[in-house]
Amino acid sequence: MARKINNPFDSDLNRCFGCGPKNPAGLKLEFTETENGLVTWWEPSEYYQGYPGVLHGGIAATLLDEAAAWFVYARIGTAGVTSQMNIRYIHPVKLSKGKVKVTAEAESIKEKSAKLICRLYDGSEKLCAEAEIIYFLYPPEIAYSRFRYPGKEAFLK
Repeated sequence: MARKINNPFDSDLNRCFGCGPKNPAGLKLEFTETENGLVTWWEPSEYYQGYPGVLHGGIAATLLDEAAAWFVYARIGTAGVTSQMNIRYIHPVKLSKGKVKVTAEAESIKEKSAKLICRLYDGSEKLCAEAEIIYFLYPPEIAYSRFRYPGKEAFLK
């Protein structure tokens, strides 16, 4: 069931560091729906390192957090914000390993919050970081009116 998730946000307005296609410094992430969640692949470069040859931990956190946001948009069907994020850094993400893979799945979904599990793998498929992210979920009418959320269908065209 792998299908690309559409980015329906106005690319001239969307300067999101994680997914904005026209943010020159951004990650420009694109997501694919999977059976249980979603996945993205991203090629790290030396511009995103902390220690020489190692992905900066803050960039790893951003990748995990962005995957959670897109899970909320495309799988749950609303907008929200991160209210808690607990990351376990397991192994350094070496830039020389190539593209990283980031996944997001739901552990639980309630009316006003979701607990998501996001994982970051290096280019050799080694699990390098894992995050438990609690996302506050806005009611859909608030998501539409305040945050320009275009509706779940717009992501899954």
